[in-house]
Amino acid sequence: MKQKTGLGKGLGALLSSRDICKADDPGFFLCPVEKIRPNPDQPRKTMSRDALETLAESIREKGVLQPLVVREVDDCYEIVAGERRWRAARQAGVNTVPVVIKDISPDEVLELALIENIQREDLNPIEEAMAYQRLIEEMGLTQAEAAAKVGRDRSTVANFLRLLQLPGFARQDLLDERYSMGHAKTILMVESDKGRRLLRDRIVKKGLSVRQAEALARKIEKNGGTLPEKKTPVEDPDTRRLNHDLTELVGSRVKVITGRDKKGGRLEIKFESHDELEHIISVLRKGRAAC
Repeated sequence: MKQKTGLGKGLGALLSSRDICKADDPGFFLCPVEKIRPNPDQPRKTMSRDALETLAESIREKGVLQPLVVREVDDCYEIVAGERRWRAARQAGVNTVPVVIKDISPDEVLELALIENIQREDLNPIEEAMAYQRLIEEMGLTQAEAAAKVGRDRSTVANFLRLLQLPGFARQDLLDERYSMGHAKTILMVESDKGRRLLRDRIVKKGLSVRQAEALARKIEKNGGTLPEKKTPVEDPDTRRLNHDLTELVGSRVKVITGRDKKGGRLEIKFESHDELEHIISVLRKGRAAC
């Protein structure tokens, strides 16, 4: 489980401690929700309906406890931080929300939105990776500088950025929460697209654990991006005859399984019900009595 910190150095540099407080403190005003618009560059692409409804219920009961940070744009206010609270407030039927206005440049708006989203507990790994990438590319930061802004280790940022090397279908799986970040990293252990697709399909269809996926990834990579075909053993004529004769004798399907040296083996007798099992036992007892 990845560790999250509170508000990081980058956020603190853009907003003073006075900006991060409760709605009943002085310095804020109640703004009509229809006068507020979301940031078009919002890094978060998806918001859980269940999580929004939970927040909306809290707002119905206690109100919006932490003000939104906005900036004036034309004749309305654009959200800098707090879009989830704004959406949940509208969902809760609230007409006004507390806001604080900040004079922030477009670059600072983007940086603040990225940092706020990265430090949320429920941010999807792919969204977090894309946020790091935008911080690095659009803010001109190194991985180490981006990590410092959000209170992370450089290696953590590097691990998230590596997720962007996933093929499109695997990225979408992570967005849809079909498997974990650990599973996604095992897909990157395989070099070929064919092998990655094969591993992904096995993870999804069979519900593999991360450890099982790692073992399968090594096997696929060792076999050149595929899995060795399982050879069906050829049944020799004598064994086939024995299977047939014993099946007719017992009245249920019998399979003779011989050992490698053909000096031993075992019998498998299939039955569908308790009554059929009783019949098999009866046949075997009669055969024993006749001996």
